[in-house]
Amino acid sequence: MTLKPAPSVNVLGGSLKSCSMEPVTGFFRNGHCDTCAQDQGSHTVCAIMTAEFLAYSKYLGNDLSTPRPEYQFPGLKPGDNWCLCASRFLQAHHEGVAPKVRLNATHLRALDIVSLEVLQQYAGDAV
Repeated sequence: MTLKPAPSVNVLGGSLKSCSMEPVTGFFRNGHCDTCAQDQGSHTVCAIMTAEFLAYSKYLGNDLSTPRPEYQFPGLKPGDNWCLCASRFLQAHHEGVAPKVRLNATHLRALDIVSLEVLQQYAGDAV
């Protein structure tokens, strides 16, 4: 089965910028928050990790901070950029622990789940 990515457009209507190559992120592990029909989690929000969000995610059963060498995953630390599932970002927003986001690296499809107004509340650096 061939995965056909959605057009690489960000929530601001421009070209989707890279989220992170170190560590490499994204559903396609290409550094971008690209998505496709098979990306059921919609890994489309480029977030800047915080200790608070990493602890919250671990509490919910998605440990993003522990290295998993068997998956070539180094573990995330505060300050790292990572493509989050849009629904997890929205959940963190409702819980008051959402991290900052990079709007220019957040995929347009995130707007299927999170409003632009909510994302703009967390606008971070345009690295």
